[in-house]
Amino acid sequence: MDSKRGWLKQSFGKRLNAIHSWNAWILLLLTVTGIVLSIGAIRGDLGSFRVTIKQLHIYLGVASILLIALYAPMIRKHWHQIRARRNQRANLVFVLALLIGWAGSGVILWQFRNLPPALNNSALFVHDLLTWVGVPYAVYHAISRSRWLKRQQRLDEAAAKPRPPASAQAVQTPAASAIAAAPNEAPVVTEDATERRTAAQAVIAALKESPITRASFLRIAAGLLLVIAIGPAFYRWIKGAFDTGGSTTAEYIATDGNRMLPPPAPLPDSAAVVGGGAQGNFRIYTVTEIPAFSSDTWKFAVSGLVDNPSAWNWEEFLKLKRTVQVSDFHCVTGWSVYKCTWEGIPLKQLLAATGVQANGKYVKFYSGDKVYTDALSLSQANGDDIMVAVLMDGKPIPQKLGGPVRLIVPQMYAYKSVKWLQGIELIEKEHMGYWEVRGYDNDAWVDRSKA
Repeated sequence: MDSKRGWLKQSFGKRLNAIHSWNAWILLLLTVTGIVLSIGAIRGDLGSFRVTIKQLHIYLGVASILLIALYAPMIRKHWHQIRARRNQRANLVFVLALLIGWAGSGVILWQFRNLPPALNNSALFVHDLLTWVGVPYAVYHAISRSRWLKRQQRLDEAAAKPRPPASAQAVQTPAASAIAAAPNEAPVVTEDATERRTAAQAVIAALKESPITRASFLRIAAGLLLVIAIGPAFYRWIKGAFDTGGSTTAEYIATDGNRMLPPPAPLPDSAAVVGGGAQGNFRIYTVTEIPAFSSDTWKFAVSGLVDNPSAWNWEEFLKLKRTVQVSDFHCVTGWSVYKCTWEGIPLKQLLAATGVQANGKYVKFYSGDKVYTDALSLSQANGDDIMVAVLMDGKPIPQKLGGPVRLIVPQMYAYKSVKWLQGIELIEKEHMGYWEVRGYDNDAWVDRSKA
């Protein structure tokens, strides 16, 4: 209560400055933590610390919302104060829209498990877009409003003011005093000195007439640097965000590092892409370097608590009976790809062929990167739509998307859909997967009612 009274006793200007200062620091920390979370290449290196950073990002977002709530009662008075300053009003409207958009989309992403995937996908798009626009603007705003730059601007303004006439100057220069003391001695002015003085006067006059001050030049330079540094990455993001998925998949295939021959021949429904083609854009996450495989050495095995342990090379694996399904692909970070046409071997078909023993309670999956693992209970693994996939939209699964073979668990978040799948083991005790031991929920249902 006392702290609240202290806050209210402060002058309006002090409260406004305090909110501005706190908002700047929170925005800086949100930017740093957000960038760290967005870099897929370091997800594995961060380990469980990544979950801590994510929680810190959420807490900072909540703090930002509280600052907006503190500022809300002050908006009318602040708006009235800057009524004659159009630029400041435009800046205020933009910043408020930015903060409210960030906060709203951030809350949706925070509560993603309680909301429809389509809403999460839209929120992630908005959050990313505002970040690409807002962070460069905040950097530019901080530079253009810095004390140092304002000091430079004051110097420019002082230099632009006309100087008083020589007769009004109270203090003479040493050179002028010397001339006054010896009026009969004319100063000697050489031709070179005259030319240098004329050139200097021309430069000074040109600078005074120039519409660009030092402060303006620094603002323009800062803006250009931001465009050069961030522009290309923003272009790639905006291109990918509006891509339906087809061309992206083609690019993955064109740069694929796997050498799996012969390629799998698609079934008619798969070749026709009955789902209409993946709608959305995959984001590439991996905890290791992306592995490459060759059909000469590739093996797939089912082992553990089974009656008939089995192993197949590439050609043998392609002879197993496959089916086609259309399903959505949901990532725990908020994005989704819809209507993917997958072709592969139903997991329950593989389990039935190898004969699960009575004490086999869980199904453990091994990635070909030799690091990543995950698991399902036997009842979960026998779901009708769980597939060991070899084709996506009628084409081999690209290396970057988990090919040549990956697990697909459509009704769970994608960290359960193990990439580069090469081994399945039936075990008796529950296994916690790579991300589960680092803080992720073992319950990965997209629809929480299934838990």
